[in-house]
Amino acid sequence: MPGTFSQVYIQVVFAVKGRENLIQKKWKDDLNKYIAGIIKGKEQKPIIVNGMPDHVHAFIALRPSMAISNLVRDIKNNSSNFINKKKLVKGKFSWQEGYGVFSYSHSQIGNVYDYILNQEEHHRKNTFREEYIEFLKKFEIEYNEKYLFDWID
Repeated sequence: MPGTFSQVYIQVVFAVKGRENLIQKKWKDDLNKYIAGIIKGKEQKPIIVNGMPDHVHAFIALRPSMAISNLVRDIKNNSSNFINKKKLVKGKFSWQEGYGVFSYSHSQIGNVYDYILNQEEHHRKNTFREEYIEFLKKFEIEYNEKYLFDWID
């Protein structure tokens, strides 16, 4: 739409079903690139995609014409199909229902990028559960713990 300008930055966080550690180092980079490709294919800008064996962070410059729920649905559906078609895990791979999405200003891009880039270092100190609840509290998002992910720890 002419005359429409935007600058919206979001971080999307989602987990492997059952929070299993299924994302292996040997194919994690391929998965991250594939997810970035899905984001680009939806005419959005992937800033960085990275994660751990049980979850993924995607930092995205979002155009307002795209509903976040549609983008996340497509990322999760297409990436799980990618993993299953390539038989990267035993059995059927799927993501848990739900996700977290957090917004940032332009001035925070560098900090968020570094945070996502250094996930392994960060998770030496905090579990995914601790990290996720910390996000919810930091962004003042009301939640009921029984409706969070299917925690297995």
